[in-house]
Amino acid sequence: MRILTVVGNRPQFVKAAALSRPLSIEHEEILLHTGQHHDQNLSEVFFEELTLPRPHRQLHIAGGGATSQLSRMLAALEPVLAELEPDAVLLYGDTNSTLAGALAAAGADVPLIHVEAGMRSFDQSMPEERNRLITDHLSSLLLCPSESAAANLEAESVRGEIVVAGDVMTDIALRAGSDAQAAAEVLAEHALSEGEYLLLSAHRQGNVEDKERLLKLVQLIEALRFRVLFPVHPRTQARLSEGGLDRRLSRIAGLTLLPPLPYSVFSALLRGAKAVLTDSGGVQKEAYLAGVPCITLRDRTEWVETVQCGWNTLVDLDAEAALRALSNPPQTERHPLYGDGKAAERCVEAISSWAARRL
Repeated sequence: MRILTVVGNRPQFVKAAALSRPLSIEHEEILLHTGQHHDQNLSEVFFEELTLPRPHRQLHIAGGGATSQLSRMLAALEPVLAELEPDAVLLYGDTNSTLAGALAAAGADVPLIHVEAGMRSFDQSMPEERNRLITDHLSSLLLCPSESAAANLEAESVRGEIVVAGDVMTDIALRAGSDAQAAAEVLAEHALSEGEYLLLSAHRQGNVEDKERLLKLVQLIEALRFRVLFPVHPRTQARLSEGGLDRRLSRIAGLTLLPPLPYSVFSALLRGAKAVLTDSGGVQKEAYLAGVPCITLRDRTEWVETVQCGWNTLVDLDAEAALRALSNPPQTERHPLYGDGKAAERCVEAISSWAARRL
């Protein structure tokens, strides 16, 4: 079966690094990179350090608002689908690239396979939630990371086949080495030791595109009584600079601003952190897998299991709530919520079984 896989951002590159190789053994995979993340440390570096096969096609579509980006992706994907005539389109997660792939495939009457299906924050003001919902309801095969994700799909009566395969990012987290040497150099450069710093990431549209919420984020950082490492996403940097808030951040004692980091370096810094503060769904899960407490800068999350078991606390942008969460004693017990590191194998088995029934 010929499968067109559409990726475009950091978490999708990580997931594709787990699935692409075993998938290409059983099927013909054509990897397409939309260009949504084009920064070297958010894109190119992942193909190198995770040994992800080079994309066969690149659309080079980046920048602009969400609607503009989506329309350009759709216009570019239509002729690609007509030319390649894939038997299925495979998508990951909930980004603009995901939605563009879903709509383009549906328009061309090509079946959809959605990896990481069924995740819900139940907040449709989030673009990611809308992207997930639309993609799931257009998909023919829905590969879920957890039982709760499958239950969400059952409750919504989706038309596609539902399979609980586990989370492919867990596969990478369990097998990929973190760059401890590079992380140690970062810590040494800033006179830090493991366990005495917080790692911060923030890039979600709802936090950085809204001026009032971006100001609240800066105020929350000012309230933290710890050393903080903050790798700054390009979009976040742009919004901070536009509002003059980058100068305010530069005056915060104990805050170290860093450029976007390679996955292996970020992973190593995460493992050595006292806690991580983030608005990223992927980082919430990575923190759980690493056994590091997570403070989520949102009021809802799709990774509900991490909250239920006490490893993740939702504080939105409430500085006092963040400080209270940081004062809580860390949990000691972690269950394998998202699989055993063999999710990619189960995804390929499910895809092959589904394909055989279609022939």
